[in-house]
Amino acid sequence: MRRRLLALLCVTGSLVSGCGMLPGDHERTTVTVWLMKDSASREFLQRFTEDFERTHEDLRLDIRVQEWTGIVEKVRTALKADSGDGPDVIEVGNTQVPLYADGGRLADLTLESMRDWGKEKWLPGLAQPGKDGNKQYGIPWYAANRVVIYRKDLFDRAGVTRPPKTREEWLAATEKLDSGDTQGIYLAGQDWYTLSGFIWDEGGDLAREQDHTWRGTLDTPAALRGMDFYRRLQALGKGPVDADEEHPPQAGVFAGGKVAQIIAVPGLAQAVVRQNPDLKGKLGFFPVPGRTAARPGTVFTGGSDLVVPRNTDDQFAATAVVGALTGAKWDTELARTMNYVPNKTTLAGAVAGEEGVAAMAAGAAHGRATPHTPQWADVEADNPIKEYMTRVLNGADPATEARSAAREITEALAPDVG
Repeated sequence: MRRRLLALLCVTGSLVSGCGMLPGDHERTTVTVWLMKDSASREFLQRFTEDFERTHEDLRLDIRVQEWTGIVEKVRTALKADSGDGPDVIEVGNTQVPLYADGGRLADLTLESMRDWGKEKWLPGLAQPGKDGNKQYGIPWYAANRVVIYRKDLFDRAGVTRPPKTREEWLAATEKLDSGDTQGIYLAGQDWYTLSGFIWDEGGDLAREQDHTWRGTLDTPAALRGMDFYRRLQALGKGPVDADEEHPPQAGVFAGGKVAQIIAVPGLAQAVVRQNPDLKGKLGFFPVPGRTAARPGTVFTGGSDLVVPRNTDDQFAATAVVGALTGAKWDTELARTMNYVPNKTTLAGAVAGEEGVAAMAAGAAHGRATPHTPQWADVEADNPIKEYMTRVLNGADPATEARSAAREITEALAPDVG
């Protein structure tokens, strides 16, 4: 943070606005905030800045919009900088928090979380990655997760009168839809985020920590059941077994008009309609079904947390910004503006009027994140889960391939063990 005599409003980066004198010329503390590109609209940030500075007369915001490309090294460098030279609040991907917390370079926000911010209501997929032991470093901001986007007209034509609520209903409906030249579902063979949800629903995991050591667990009976369900569902379409959902981009495949369902974040529907305007009004959304109708399926929760570097020279001011951005007023405003899921289960009603976001919120209540270890980035760098999925979908023995993939995960997470 830097003290300046001029109280200026200057939002920088890709969000550039005019700078000028604010009422009063008293000294204000500048809080430098790094937010990621496209996380919040220009208009939202302007409204927030004006409101925050009006209610915090001693503080000024300097919001700098960052690109995702290269952000990890940029944040790491900032966390090592001398006090006062870097950002005071940083938006990070929820699963990146362990990477930055490693080495003690983030401020411990446990007290504020318990006393002021209602952490018991946070979405688990955002809150859990922000913890290290009993300490909370990442504060949930917003979430986004996968739902099923479907063609209402094709469901009607196949006699599927309502969205399925259980896995077995989903398989039965997809079998009806998979007829003629229509794919029941387009599901790429290496969509490992979707597979993760099926594994979690069965009580399994990608990896688990025991006695302070992480081990791959794709070979457990629960994880194998999740893979078997994925195999059965994926077979009801023509998704490539050796590629993920971006190769080719599934929005383009869905826009082709011969696919009844995809699994994606709701915002992808906009890209589909842009490519095929004839589908406007024909797309619907429902949560990924669970094992029973009592609750939706578990999904991977993406999104962002806010963190405060330990090298800030005014943690009190930094936490004031975090508290405001993640509080009910501005968190629900962000969710409505950007079609996100709010950071608390109790705020889901704020987006209930949007079909896609409501479906997303229902799944987010049971969301999970990748294993809570900084070394998980090493797993994703050369992801053995993808190759495991391809081999199984090509007919290889699931148990054998799962053991091999689990060993590779263990080697990446704990080289001395694997």
